[in-house]
Amino acid sequence: MRSYSSYIAGSDYPGDSWVYTINANAFLNDFMSNLKVKRELERGSRDDGAELPNVTARCAVTSDEHLQEALVKAREAAPVWGAFPLETRLLLAQRVQEEVTRRREEFIDVLVAEGHPRKLAEWEIAGIQQAATKENLDLWRRQLHEEHQVGPRKLRLVRKPDGVVVLSPPQNAAASNSFLGVPALVAGNALVVKAPRSSPYGVMFGWREIVAPILEELGAPPGTLSLVCGQPKKIMGQWLDSPLVDDIFFFGGSERGIQLGQEAVARGKKPILELAGNDGVLVWKDADLDLAAEALTECFFGSGQICMVPKYAIAHPDIADALLTKLTALVAKIRPGYPDDPEVLLSPVMRPDEYFACLKEAVAAGAEVITGGHRLELDGSATDTGPFIAPTVLRVDGLDGARELTAVREETFFPLLPIVVPETDDGTLLDAAIAFLNANQYGLRNSLWAKDPEVIEAVANRVNTGGLLKVNDSHIGFVPYLASHGGTGLTGGPFGELNYPLLRTSHLQGISIAEGVQPRLAVFETGAAPEATR
Repeated sequence: MRSYSSYIAGSDYPGDSWVYTINANAFLNDFMSNLKVKRELERGSRDDGAELPNVTARCAVTSDEHLQEALVKAREAAPVWGAFPLETRLLLAQRVQEEVTRRREEFIDVLVAEGHPRKLAEWEIAGIQQAATKENLDLWRRQLHEEHQVGPRKLRLVRKPDGVVVLSPPQNAAASNSFLGVPALVAGNALVVKAPRSSPYGVMFGWREIVAPILEELGAPPGTLSLVCGQPKKIMGQWLDSPLVDDIFFFGGSERGIQLGQEAVARGKKPILELAGNDGVLVWKDADLDLAAEALTECFFGSGQICMVPKYAIAHPDIADALLTKLTALVAKIRPGYPDDPEVLLSPVMRPDEYFACLKEAVAAGAEVITGGHRLELDGSATDTGPFIAPTVLRVDGLDGARELTAVREETFFPLLPIVVPETDDGTLLDAAIAFLNANQYGLRNSLWAKDPEVIEAVANRVNTGGLLKVNDSHIGFVPYLASHGGTGLTGGPFGELNYPLLRTSHLQGISIAEGVQPRLAVFETGAAPEATR
């Protein structure tokens, strides 16, 4: 059993209480017995966790005193770390990528123990690795520091750190999303990361065993990083109230996130919001249907309990039947199982009642269940009580009323993919499809599958919702230069956009360093001196 104390400004502090991680395979084999063990350990009515084979880790619950100390030490460290050379801070990201790569299999095993199917864990680690590629580091360097010589002036556009950033990752993918705090460190901020009580293991492993030692190697002041765990409402309340906090980086549901953003602004803090997603995919009549169908199966990673997977698709009526045939054949191969099985993609569904309510509403409105629609046992057999849900594909005929269905309008967090099929294409369907995508109140990602260059350019130029648009590509894959998160509307709030955390946790400053300028004349200048253009 790994044991993680609260990590406050370079020191480990065991807690008076702990949260325990039970191996996911054990939970699937005997949920109630292992849940009882977990509760007894966390209540302190038994103390033999280290001797139990199914207990993989424990993480200390941070005391009120140490929660406050983390912020105090972060405030002290922020100006010191922010003054470190940019190249040193960029080296942090490079070293983190190298160490994550070296310990990739170990990190994946940690996520699998938490319940992530291995394929999902591999994707999550790939996202961490991709963040600090050479291309991205070069981009970060340009984003943080730009310099020009104009006549007698050296002009700089630089981004300065906001100060103290606190980060609350989501429960469903806490470890991988928490690593968006690395670019906040590169920007020069001090960082406090909260490990969720429900899934603290991956967060503590990644930050305590990988990031913290690298910061120490680079000579960062101890308060540059702290790791805490505890009751989320209490910690968030402290962060909102504390004058020591500058930015709150929050992942979660849209309703709570938008409210939290308003509360943060009212207290003079910058909210950085990563909220729900309802990603749309448009499959045009000339699309490569084999590849499009394969991309649509990404909906079922982790049983759809991920914000950035496809949530609905629009299929051109000329190819809808063929697409559904190909998609159904691929979906038939997706099965449940233990998370350490390399062929398993599905996770137990946390909110099955919401799934069945959503499905019932869609069917009552005329949607057709093409495949799925029932629970599954661990062995893949249909059941009324199993922890899994069969990957479900719906056909929804008609574009006009589709948005009225919860399955299409809202973010769903289960393995349900509605395929919306417009009735006909009278020459205005592309306009209607683009309008449909833009009407989405969420705005994380969109995808297009098409070959016609005019269609591609029309969608690229006119789809204005979403932080990311993928064309003829994996919907969830990572690519250089483009950030993996961020979006508009209920995904990122009123200031939502493609999210580069080092930009979101810093602010732009212009600097002019002149030589030989006469102020009395310079005050009337309207542009560059003639010699500056030579």
